[in-house]
Amino acid sequence: MSYFENLKVFVRVVELGNLSAAGRDMRISPAVASNRVKELEKYLGVRLFNRTTRQLTPTEHGQIFYKGANRIIQAVDDAEASIASVSGKPKGTIRVSAPLGFGRRYIASGIPAFHDLYPDIEVRLRLSDHNVDILKERIDLAFRLGVIEDSSLRMRSIMECERVLCASPAYLKKFGAPATTDELAKGNHNCLLLRFPGSTEHAWTLKTPEGASKIDVRGVFDSDDGDVLLAWALEGHGIANRPRFEVQAYIQEGRLVEVLKGTPPVPAQLAVIYPHKDFQDPKLRLFIDFMTARCQRMILEALNGN
Repeated sequence: MSYFENLKVFVRVVELGNLSAAGRDMRISPAVASNRVKELEKYLGVRLFNRTTRQLTPTEHGQIFYKGANRIIQAVDDAEASIASVSGKPKGTIRVSAPLGFGRRYIASGIPAFHDLYPDIEVRLRLSDHNVDILKERIDLAFRLGVIEDSSLRMRSIMECERVLCASPAYLKKFGAPATTDELAKGNHNCLLLRFPGSTEHAWTLKTPEGASKIDVRGVFDSDDGDVLLAWALEGHGIANRPRFEVQAYIQEGRLVEVLKGTPPVPAQLAVIYPHKDFQDPKLRLFIDFMTARCQRMILEALNGN
């Protein structure tokens, strides 16, 4: 297994560009990762990387070897998945990505219960409101809440989630409630925006009598964490565009007030996406089934005030 582990470390170093990142991803120290790469180079008799102080880039030999090593790792993964499917005893590691707040409340809280049912499956959870490139980052599946773009990935819909515009009573007392979407477009209100590299939430898509309309909105506060936007809204700093299940309790308590009810945001799609090749992996199917049922139940409970 030592040689195979060396292959896996080599592949992650190529993909992530440095030993420290590869080590963190594989839960080993940079020193161990470095030794594994050196063992491969000694065995093969060639230099696999050009080394600088900050980054490793594969040599011509390294690029050639990466393609073959990657195929070997994928073949072993596929073989293990086939055995698990036949034996009925799924095992291995699942790498999962989910939005920050949603992931904390709905996914992270369910992982211990999933592990109790399937103790041979290890789940590694990565939380980020950025849309992670699951192929590049070797994520097995990702939960997404928003507009799911067409891609080469498979998608399983969990449910459609209504979104609302809302603000605190203190904000509305100070600035008034917007009467039309034009007030948002003209910058008359502070809109709380989810922004990060590649984010598109400089505009909100609202349902109008003429159909879906994209409104450019403005605000002096933005964050790459949806929970921060919710906290700002509760503190009276602006208008937030959030899923109803996330804010329903605050609306019922009077801590938030829904605005522009006649032109709400278009619903968000809650779904899980994963590569085509992972469709037959039994451990992924088990995890998706478990979390789909859990999310549906918990979201309905949140909407019903339970």
